[in-house]
Amino acid sequence: MRFYFSFILIFLWQFAFSQDEISYVDFVNPLMGTQSSYELSNGNTYPAIGVPWGMNYWSPQTGKMGDGWMYTYTANKIKGFKQTHQPSPWMNDYGQFSIMPTIGLKMTETERESWFSHKAEISKPYYYQVYLADHDITTEITPTERAAQFRFTFPESEDAWIVVDAFDKNSYVKIIPEERKIIGYSTRYSRGNLINFKNYFVIEFDEKIMDFRVWDGKKIQSGKTEITANHSIAAVRFKTKKGEEIHAKVASSFISFEQAELNLKREIGSDDFDETMENAKNVWNEKLSKIKVEGGTEEQMKTFYSCLYRTLLFPNKLYEINEKDKIVHWSPYNGQVLSGKMFAGTGFWDTFRALYPLLNLVYPSINQEMQEGLVNDFKEGGFLPEWSSPGYADIMIGNNSASVVADAFIKNGGEYDIETLWKAVIHGANHEGPVSAVGRKGVGFYNSLGYVPYDVDINENAARTLEYAYADFCIWKLGKVLGKPDSEIEIFKQRSLNYRNLFDKESGWMRGKNQNGSFQTPFNPYKWGDAFTEGNSLHYTWSVFHDVQGLIDLMGGNKKFLNKLDEIFETPPIFDDSYYGQVIHEIREMQIVNMGQYAHGNQPIQHMIYLYNYAGEPYKTQFWAREVMNRLYHSSPDGYCGDEDNGQTSAWYVFSALGFYPVTPGVNQYVIGAPLFKKAILELENGNYFVIQADGNSAENRYINKTWFNGKKYEKNYMNYQDIVNGGIFYVEMKDEPNKNWASAKDDVPYSLSNEK
Repeated sequence: MRFYFSFILIFLWQFAFSQDEISYVDFVNPLMGTQSSYELSNGNTYPAIGVPWGMNYWSPQTGKMGDGWMYTYTANKIKGFKQTHQPSPWMNDYGQFSIMPTIGLKMTETERESWFSHKAEISKPYYYQVYLADHDITTEITPTERAAQFRFTFPESEDAWIVVDAFDKNSYVKIIPEERKIIGYSTRYSRGNLINFKNYFVIEFDEKIMDFRVWDGKKIQSGKTEITANHSIAAVRFKTKKGEEIHAKVASSFISFEQAELNLKREIGSDDFDETMENAKNVWNEKLSKIKVEGGTEEQMKTFYSCLYRTLLFPNKLYEINEKDKIVHWSPYNGQVLSGKMFAGTGFWDTFRALYPLLNLVYPSINQEMQEGLVNDFKEGGFLPEWSSPGYADIMIGNNSASVVADAFIKNGGEYDIETLWKAVIHGANHEGPVSAVGRKGVGFYNSLGYVPYDVDINENAARTLEYAYADFCIWKLGKVLGKPDSEIEIFKQRSLNYRNLFDKESGWMRGKNQNGSFQTPFNPYKWGDAFTEGNSLHYTWSVFHDVQGLIDLMGGNKKFLNKLDEIFETPPIFDDSYYGQVIHEIREMQIVNMGQYAHGNQPIQHMIYLYNYAGEPYKTQFWAREVMNRLYHSSPDGYCGDEDNGQTSAWYVFSALGFYPVTPGVNQYVIGAPLFKKAILELENGNYFVIQADGNSAENRYINKTWFNGKKYEKNYMNYQDIVNGGIFYVEMKDEPNKNWASAKDDVPYSLSNEK
């Protein structure tokens, strides 16, 4: 009866939400994570004003031109409003330009910057407003996928200007007074080796241009309407009354000026500012409402939807729709304009873990588009990207594109060219790429020895070995789904066990190994970097996503494995930073949160909390998952505990708040933690609903006592993907004391390769 009644409640609850018209986007705080710096990241985010997966975003700019920290919460002056494609400050930006209103002709950033206050700032994903005190001007912005509208409210002035800065590294601007228009392009980029790269833009004003100037980086030039220079700026003057609004419609293209005009016409056309804003708000609400939560505090609601917002930004679209209504893109690999889709702005080292699994579960259609884009990446570049910003960025390690490709197809199939992607993952697994971060650096050693040696001048070798082994597992799993013969794929299953080669039984940790088979000496498990990537052995030892049981066996059984997990939280945050020669921000972020060696601010250890389930103590997963959510996430400017990283750290929170986590992408299971909210409804793209109902949930009641799925008692500590997408109710009884017997038997644990029969 309880569950029959619950199904009725679902219907009534859905009806209530449709009637109340809850605006989920207004729970979002885009300033979450913006109180950051090079030395300490509380997210390293900026307020991205855009629509989900849009080709570009907009942000107020407080940092200097070229500074990856374009907006920091502690700043007090704005230099402009920048179109951006930046996934993180460490990757920096490409194709950026900015717009800034002023009173008086003030070209340079220093001249035109204005004091502002957060008290006179409104930040929403679909709308931004701020008062520029030095100019007595209010600026408002609202976006589309490839365009935006600005609304500037001026004081009375004969000398009201709008400055368009195309930035340095070669740029162009042209003023067309009779058309009330500025066009231009930026060629600035920070990563890769881009060919024929330009971000073309067009800006249309609704008021007559009274005067104009251009600037070549050295001097202001009057009488000229266009200029090409290392650093080009255009400025136009208006005569304004007090409270007069001047509107600017802006669009851009990586293809041509004509395509930028077409993007503007298609996405804004004759719409006014408020119409564009309402459209953008509706798009956000449609996407955010795919997960409806209730029964938490207001702060938890804000944090949840602020995190969900971050998961819907990157990778973003690099493609456009031409005059023949065909999807086309500029290729960062060969500089040509080609047919088909393409995305950019993500690092798979971060996002394979939870961001892509979230898309596969809740937004599979956009991930299918992303897979289509990966097909084109391979065709045009010869390899799959591992960090695309855009094209091939030579940063981070691993071959995690295999996980991204495998998880998408294994879970959802799809009408895209999976055979080309199969060729791509096989090619990437057997070759070094054009840069060290593409393909597999050290693949010859890995394939012959079963590991990348410590003493052959390949940095982060142990981390590479562990990540390659997991990628091999994903390739094997994908090959099985595709029906590939054992003669072709069995080698990848065998190589997926290569993690065993680095396990040091003496210390109980993963350890670099020399070419002759001896372990690296000396060995300090607290040493960051060196054999590992942005972490130490205590963090990377758990990177056996696909065979946790195998790791348990190496450690000597459940008890020793559990002791090792506990040791992470019980060991003080001591560290050795000698490899870097300084305390990098990731180290500092671990040190200051008072959780021992647990470094949630970086990705390698984020799944570790969920490994208690594999050894019979899921109640510890429940405790620590709630502890991390409570202590390390808030909707405030210092709301993260490290880099947000393109949606990954946010996706961890979204999954964990729902009560389960994808420890092993490529496997159709999620490891159960404990839900944060009393109720959550996933509205799936197949039309089904999946409900997590935890009526007794509270700050005190963080432990699972009993569970039922669709009315039947449920004893596993994992959930199956197919059960979720088929829809139903997962009912959780929460208590303030752990039930140490719940789902703790040997047969209750999630998948491990070693347990495969």
